[in-house]
Amino acid sequence: MQYFKITLIRSGIGMTGRQNKVLQSLGLRKRMSIVYHPVSPEVAGKIMKVKELVTVAETDKLETKKEIQESRRPPKGFVVEKKVLGGSV
Repeated sequence: MQYFKITLIRSGIGMTGRQNKVLQSLGLRKRMSIVYHPVSPEVAGKIMKVKELVTVAETDKLETKKEIQESRRPPKGFVVEKKVLGGSV
């Protein structure tokens, strides 16, 4: 099944009441929040109303909250090659 992955990039502050209601109906509250909705004409119409505030991607898979957090995490910058037991080198 296809889904829209909708990310709120810009805040709804200063937008019309109608646009804020659309954001609320999509389930978007804070910046950088992500929601998934099945592909349908109704959802596409809502996205078009707030297209300046969101980014949209089509995906087949729903990501869990933990997977989203992992994808946002930067690389560590180092690799542990070997752990030393006993504490002294």
